[in-house]
Amino acid sequence: MNRWVRLRLRPQSIRSRLILLVLAVLLPSLVVGLWVVGLTFRLARDTNQRHLEDTARALSMVLDLELAKRSGVVRSLALSRMLDTAPNIPPTTLRAFDEQARRTLTGLEGWLEMRSADRVYINTRLTPGELPRSLAPAAMVRLADTPQILPLRENEHLGIYHAALVQPVLRDGRAVLNLTLTVMPHEFQRIIDQQKIDQQWVAAIIDSEGRLVARHPGGAAHAGRHVTGELLDRLSADREGLLQTKSMEGDDITIFFSTSEQGWTYVTGMPTSRFEGVVPEDVRNTALATLLMLALAIIAAIGVSRGIVRPIHTIKKLAVGMRDGRAVQASPTGITECDDVAEAMERASRSIQGAQVEMEQRVAEAVSLTRNAEQRMSHSHRLEALGRLTGGVAHDFNNLLGVISNSAHLMLRKTSDPTFTAALESSLRAVEAGSRLTQHLSRFAGRQSVRPCVIHLGIFLPEAAELIRAVVGRHIKLTLVIDPSLPTLFADPNELELALINLALNARDAIANQGHVELRTSRAEPEDCAELAQEDCVVVSVTDDGHGIGEDIIKRVFEPFFSTKDHLQATGLGLSQVYGFCHQSGGTVRINSTPGLGTTVSMVLPASGPTEPVMPSRTSLPSIMGTRVLLVEDNEELRGVTSALLASFGCEVVCSSSPQEALDILQTGRDFDVMLTDVLMPGPMDGVALARQVRERMPGLAVVLISGHRGDAEGRDDFPFVPKPCTPETLVATLDKAMALQREGCTPL
Repeated sequence: MNRWVRLRLRPQSIRSRLILLVLAVLLPSLVVGLWVVGLTFRLARDTNQRHLEDTARALSMVLDLELAKRSGVVRSLALSRMLDTAPNIPPTTLRAFDEQARRTLTGLEGWLEMRSADRVYINTRLTPGELPRSLAPAAMVRLADTPQILPLRENEHLGIYHAALVQPVLRDGRAVLNLTLTVMPHEFQRIIDQQKIDQQWVAAIIDSEGRLVARHPGGAAHAGRHVTGELLDRLSADREGLLQTKSMEGDDITIFFSTSEQGWTYVTGMPTSRFEGVVPEDVRNTALATLLMLALAIIAAIGVSRGIVRPIHTIKKLAVGMRDGRAVQASPTGITECDDVAEAMERASRSIQGAQVEMEQRVAEAVSLTRNAEQRMSHSHRLEALGRLTGGVAHDFNNLLGVISNSAHLMLRKTSDPTFTAALESSLRAVEAGSRLTQHLSRFAGRQSVRPCVIHLGIFLPEAAELIRAVVGRHIKLTLVIDPSLPTLFADPNELELALINLALNARDAIANQGHVELRTSRAEPEDCAELAQEDCVVVSVTDDGHGIGEDIIKRVFEPFFSTKDHLQATGLGLSQVYGFCHQSGGTVRINSTPGLGTTVSMVLPASGPTEPVMPSRTSLPSIMGTRVLLVEDNEELRGVTSALLASFGCEVVCSSSPQEALDILQTGRDFDVMLTDVLMPGPMDGVALARQVRERMPGLAVVLISGHRGDAEGRDDFPFVPKPCTPETLVATLDKAMALQREGCTPL
């Protein structure tokens, strides 16, 4: 302890203090300078790599467009009516086709051949109207049955290399002829030359066998040469990437290559020295100046050992200020070297403070972005969880409605007392209302399939208006104006209802406290249908007297995810759903708004049929007396009441609570006419999987699926389907139809 105190109190020379001070001040600056140099190298390398990638992809895009243009020409010739009798084409037709091909190829270099496996029919290199050697047999070749681009091949007769586009002529799914359009390397070379590539750069096109098609520099003289083995190995391993290699001139280059679907590769490269980056002159001078300043300061500290106590204290104060994070200001010390150090400390302190402020701003921005992202993710997860919960609630609720519905129908069959009959019919109407509610829940959960059908607006809109009234609220007046003479529509009623709900929600949000929303139908004017394929259209419009929409916003309202509301209150998908529904139905949507007066959104939809509603014809209920039914249902109450309902129609019912139990019952050899199974059931096997196994093992047994919503499982549409809840008439008719189709040997759908 005493020894340490003596060392601490022992005086040190000014020289050593000056040297230590100079090192303490300038070494951090030197480290920062080296870091800046390294960062400059890295940024230059990243910039050059992106430049290489962008240039290669741009070149590939230009070349792909050129190849696509030539492919389109050959494809159009392959579809010519003159080739309908291929491969047996009369000579006169061949000459006419030869003339047509020459006209089509005007402006393109190269020539076109048409040949079969053993014969050349057309060669546009010959004199117009001349057929190849009077259709003499040629060497046997294998015809390509798909369009493709062939690699470079050397033409022994012409002594040149050329590529080829091959387009098959198909008859009954088999290639009978091939149209081959040659593409000369100098055509590709001309495209590369037009890109004005830097003289020190390398650009090349390589075919699928590793031969050069075109190159910069060097031109078409390199056509047909193989690339280096190193590059060929890399091309066989990766479709695109960065590679440092040697150029054909022996220079070190860094290249980026990208291989297209046809197997051709596009390469751009630059000298490796340029790719790695050159330290800017200012950065280099700064680093050298820092080193020089450090050397001069050390020499000055060694030479000056007395009379600098006051400057040292001044510098110490500056150092203390920098340590505390303050912006320091240098003052004259009387010694030039110390003044330089003090000024350097002042500049360093300003840089540090600026960097600290910038870092604090970036940290604040990062925290804000992270918080917003977490809120959006939380909101998305809540919607997803709500969707799953809604789907499960809809399924379970439909099971309960099924119990009530089947029980009510069963009691109606057992009693004729008007008192009980009225109560039961009221219960059934309540079940029907609950079923409509579960349909809305299923739609929100993504469980409702898209099924377009004929819609009579006079019947559909009054029913939809009840739901819209619940959406807009009691403080907003809803008016419904329907033209009874309008024709019907052919669209998905669920999507139409969802579109009306989205429009009603927007109208509600546009009305502050109380107002008026009008739902109107009318026949479209001719100018409304000017851009549509069908001239007879119907307009369904929703009008509100809210605050309206400005011109700068109305141009974007149909964009997905665009919303003027808070991101936690809106997804921006409401009006985009309306737009998608109208265009998918063959119509369009228009919006008119006046700020301060209100907004009208009009859905222009094509008409599809008669103006009068088509009422379903009443048919007598088929008899299923004596039918042997295997009922598979995991819900005990629903299983019991459904079994009793089927028994009231004279069916012999055997119940099963799981798919495995149903398979065990079938393996006992008991004979059944039809199996009625639920779709969603606990365990490793659902109703669809059970139905598939039964169809495979017992093809003569009819199978009917029943479930609380339409989208339970994949493959459900392969079997007849009954929704929960359903009327006895629907259930009996579906069972009877499934058994009838099974007896006729048809697969029920």
